[in-house]
Amino acid sequence: MRIAAARDPNGKSYGTIQDSNFRPFSISGAAVRDLRHVISLIGDGGRPLEYGQPRPLANLKLAAPVGPLHKNVMCVGKNYHDHAQEFARSGVDQSGDKVEVPTDPVIFTKAPTALADPGQPIPATSDPTNSVDYEGELGVVIGKRCRNVKRENALDYVFGYTIVNDVTARTVQQRHKQWFLGKSLDGFCPVGPVVVTKDEFGRPDGQEIATYVNDERRQYAHLRDLIFDVGQIIETISAFVTLEPGDLIATGTPAGVGIGFDPQRFLKAGDTVRVSIGGIGDLVNPVA
Repeated sequence: MRIAAARDPNGKSYGTIQDSNFRPFSISGAAVRDLRHVISLIGDGGRPLEYGQPRPLANLKLAAPVGPLHKNVMCVGKNYHDHAQEFARSGVDQSGDKVEVPTDPVIFTKAPTALADPGQPIPATSDPTNSVDYEGELGVVIGKRCRNVKRENALDYVFGYTIVNDVTARTVQQRHKQWFLGKSLDGFCPVGPVVVTKDEFGRPDGQEIATYVNDERRQYAHLRDLIFDVGQIIETISAFVTLEPGDLIATGTPAGVGIGFDPQRFLKAGDTVRVSIGGIGDLVNPVA
């Protein structure tokens, strides 16, 4: 199932995408406005789903298909071998651990206020250091409350998968010797265009991930190339933080980010960033 969210005068409502139409979920005639309610409805299994009137996708503005978020977006750094190496060489990493391949998952977070919709402009001009970078990533949406989950059972707690662009102000990241501020500017976490439920997406493995800037391919990998797979990530986080339905995890980015070039290639107003993952689609955002 492909779960989407559409903007309306009252915020956003959730539904499914079928045959170029958006079919909004309904509970006793009311729109569903929280992904946690969607997860509960689909996971119930005891009653048929209710829908409102279908609407053509062409007439809609899609919204980020997650939220409202009740904790920070959980993120993994340096989780592809080539990117870990380019990041170590870039001079940006001031975290104290500059090894090219980490021995344990590197976990950080982005503020919920960074969440942005498909098509929403990335506000590069809000970064006074002019060092805005892109990071295309697989996003994981948690479907069941979990704590101390083991890797071999972790995918049982996944609801579905989406695309995240972990936009980063690199100079801010370097200057403050941590990652939170440089990654949490408003609008620095585009997500979408849909959440694909795990039964349809399958296990993250051979699906391709690629990032394009103005149609130039900058990043490319297979999801099997993750240093720490989705199961290991969930095991690591849930050992310390209780994960709950609707929580979002960004699993890391491949090589090819702007800081990896010489000279470095940061985003600027007028650019367009497209992150593509096989089985999910394209997350496209202009840069302003």
